[in-house]
Amino acid sequence: MTADLHVHTTASDGLFTPHEVMAQAEAAGLTYIAITDHDTFDGLWALQDGPQVRTPVLIPGIEFSTDLPCHEVHILGYNIDITHPEINRQIKLIASDRLERAERMVHKLDGLGYPISYHRVLELAGDTAAVGRPHIAAVLLEKGYFANIGQVFDCLLEKNKPAYVPHYKLTRGDTISLILAAGGVPVLAHPGLIGDESVITETIRLGIQGIEVYHPRHSSEQVRSYEFLAASHGLLTTGGSDFHGIPGRFPERLGQFTVPAALTLPLLRSVHE
Repeated sequence: MTADLHVHTTASDGLFTPHEVMAQAEAAGLTYIAITDHDTFDGLWALQDGPQVRTPVLIPGIEFSTDLPCHEVHILGYNIDITHPEINRQIKLIASDRLERAERMVHKLDGLGYPISYHRVLELAGDTAAVGRPHIAAVLLEKGYFANIGQVFDCLLEKNKPAYVPHYKLTRGDTISLILAAGGVPVLAHPGLIGDESVITETIRLGIQGIEVYHPRHSSEQVRSYEFLAASHGLLTTGGSDFHGIPGRFPERLGQFTVPAALTLPLLRSVHE
């Protein structure tokens, strides 16, 4: 039995709808799947309607970006109450800021000699509440400015690049508290991408309850290190593909990167039990 505990849909920056993701997961033989869209539950709400699948078992999740000047620190929330009032209030604030941020990046791009239409960015974003850099990058590709999304980010949209604009984020401590208040389990996402071990240690001190040990961009050495770190601090170990469905970015389909289903079981128990 296998699981994938880090999956994105069109509700944020994935290329497949929530129903398409669930169909792919079923076809891949996954036992459990966690949909963890950025800063939104829209994908999970969408799955309340339409055909239901018996497998895989769906774990409601989310992925928050947190406010740290020099590092990208993401925190996953698992088995969360998607009706919780405070977490939904914060999600609305983040969604509103994302729209303003996208407009500011489009303005920056115009000044840098890459004019694009903000309206077109919103068209490509569709119904997602998480309008962001992937949608802007897609418009730049349409205009023929770059050959692929990686080039766009490397040249313009990555943090501290010319067109980058920071957005409203919660602190790590506030994010952890918010997930706990909503009955969820807070897990540090892809620690190997943070680039500073002291940030990981500090996040553990702030009350994180798990570490995403298994990730496509973690080396075997990092996996061993994070396994040891989780065991040393009594933390849960999780893993997932960080699937977006982007051509050329591994994994291109669900089922190519999985973790043992046993890792899922502790997430299904409420932290308040």
